[in-house]
Formats: sequence, structure tokens, C-alpha cells
Amino acid sequence: MDLAGRTALVTGANRGLGRHFAEQLLQRGATVYAGARNPAAVDLPGVIPIRLDVTDPESVAEAARTASGVSILVNNAGSSTGASVTGGSLADIRLEMETHYFGTLVVTRAFAPQLAEQGGGAVLNVLSVLSWLTAPGVSAYAAAKSAAWSLTSAQRLELAAQGTQVTALHVGYMDTDMARHVSSPKIDPATVAKLALDGLAAGEAEVLADDLSRTVRTRLADGVDGLYPRSA
Repeated sequence: MDLAGRTALVTGANRGLGRHFAEQLLQRGATVYAGARNPAAVDLPGVIPIRLDVTDPESVAEAARTASGVSILVNNAGSSTGASVTGGSLADIRLEMETHYFGTLVVTRAFAPQLAEQGGGAVLNVLSVLSWLTAPGVSAYAAAKSAAWSLTSAQRLELAAQGTQVTALHVGYMDTDMARHVSSPKIDPATVAKLALDGLAAGEAEVLADDLSRTVRTRLADGVDGLYPRSA
């Protein structure tokens, strides 16, 4: 898929990975709608800011009415509450699901007709290595990303009929505000955006952006013992 001349929508485009997606899509010759809950926070010259709160279905519907000709959809908007599924706030756990699962679901459904009108287009869902792995401090986030992984597979199968390509991006820690408290090695989000867009252009179903994601992916076949050796 040639990204030049396409019209793209990026959710959560005002900072972090989303801003890099918007910037690099511009550099590749695309017209870019930059979705954010507060469009005034979008400071990237050349994009079209658009109000979009992925947890608000009416906001999503209004964005779909406002934007036009979208053939690339990047579901990037995220949240990270740090909630545990056993002791965390139910409001925080619901926010993770509303953002990562239902947000991706509702936005894709709203823009699928435009993708079809443009010959099918493509969807890129930003997932995580935590789609496959969890830990107490990130268990609500991981559960939501795992649900989004399953959703992505379903979208790939169901949107194939209209010619829409669906790509999943898996990545570990990135050097963004969301991971500012993490001391582990982090990958540059600009590198992640480039790898993901290269994969999208090449028609790849899955992009593993770092060594951590590649390592964990190989351990899935080993089951619980392979993923959580200390609990075996």
C-alpha cells in the first residue's frame, strides 16, 4: 500500500506515539486528521486537528461526520491507570476497557464505511507486548490490550470482505509520558512509528517493534510455564 496521497486519521495524536504517527504520515505524503480530546493540544503543523474522544460514542460519530475520505485509520489513543484487576478501582478498569477495547471497536466501526469507499484502506491497531503478558501493576491495562488483540483478529477477518487490511502493532516500553516512571530500557516512539508504518505499507498483519515483543511472542507456544516461569 502506497501511503502517499492517502487520507489518514490518527487517534490520540496530540502527543507521544500518536504525534509521531501523524508527523510521519505527513512526511510520507498523506493528509492527516489528528484526533484528540482537546484539538487545541495538537501542535503539529500541517495536520487537521479534530475533536475525538474514543470513550464517547457521540464524539466518535461526530468525527466520522466531520472527516472525509479516510483510507488509513490508526487506533492509537491509550490510557494507563496502573489498576490491578483484583484490587484496583472498577472505574479505572472500565476506563482501560473503554479506551483500548471499546474505543478501538467504536472508532473502527464508525470509519469502516469510509475505508470501504476508498477501496478498503487499512487499520493499524496499537497493541502491546502486554497483549500476551501481564503483571500485578499493569493487569487491568494488559487485560484490555489482550481483548483488543482478539478484537484486532476479528476485525481482520470480518473487514477482509470489504478489502480492508488490519495490522496489529506490538511493542514494549516506549520513551513517552505514559512510561516516564519506568526504569527499564525504552524504545524511541519515532522508531516504533516508522516500523509500524513500514509494516502497514507492506501489508503485514503483525508488527513486532522491539526485542521484548519478539521474545514474548515466541514463548506463547510454551504456555503458562513459558510466560510465567516463576509461578510454574
